[in-house]
Parts: sequence; structure tokens; C-alpha cells
Amino acid sequence: MFYGEYEHSLDEKGRVVLPAKFRQLAKKKIIKKFYLTRGMEKCLFLFPENEWRGQEDKFKALSIMKKDARSFNRIYFSGATEVMPDSQGRFLIPSYLKNYSEIKRELVVIGVSSRIEVWAKSKWDEFCETQLKNFEDIAEKLIEE
Repeated sequence: MFYGEYEHSLDEKGRVVLPAKFRQLAKKKIIKKFYLTRGMEKCLFLFPENEWRGQEDKFKALSIMKKDARSFNRIYFSGATEVMPDSQGRFLIPSYLKNYSEIKRELVVIGVSSRIEVWAKSKWDEFCETQLKNFEDIAEKLIEE
């Protein structure tokens, strides 16, 4: 659904613009609302509402009797915010999420199929530098023929 890598900058109000291809897809699929939250490796996850509801159901089903489940849900859901991009596709990243992701000004927006990730450019560059070297090894471990 969402694919590609796009470099952007925060505007003077701390907003980011969804890439044009993502805006077109959202319009075509009638996606008006997204949910932004803490992701892994210091990125932010941005889910269309229907995908978010699926994630929410999965994580709500985790037992509250398990410490890791409680901790994960607290961090994940307390960081979540509803996002409705304006007519130009801009949305605000709250300061607590900018702090978590270390986004200052330069950022990268990537499509990861059913979700979008927002990265500080420096963090994305660092991630790519280390993980591209391991790409084939990772594929071999994860993908069976």
C-alpha cells in the first residue's frame, strides 16, 4: 500500500507533509484519519485508522497480568495521537514524539506496506548504513522458499 522513501523537513510550525503519493492513496482509499505513535528503533509509526484498529485489537488482547505486555501497551498507546492531515497533507508531530524520535528538522518518511514510518534523517541514515550490510543475511533467516 505505502511504498518509497521521501526526504522532508519540518516547517516552521513543526509540521511534516505526507508525500504526494501517500496523499493520493489516502484520498483514493478514503483515509482521513491516521494514528501516530512511538515505533521501534526511534522512528514513529503512522497507521491509517483501519490498520491502527487492527493493531489496537492485537495489543489489547495481551494479558495485563504480564509485566512486558503492560509496559509495552503503556508506552505504545500513551504515545499515540490522532492525526488528520490538512488539505495540503500537513500534520503536526507533538513535541514528545519529536523528542522520542530525535527529529529536529530533517526527516525521512518511508512506506512500509500497511504503515508509514517517520525518521530523523540522521537516524534513518544510521539504520540504513548498518542494516543494508545485513540485508541478505536477514532475508535468508526470515524468508523460506
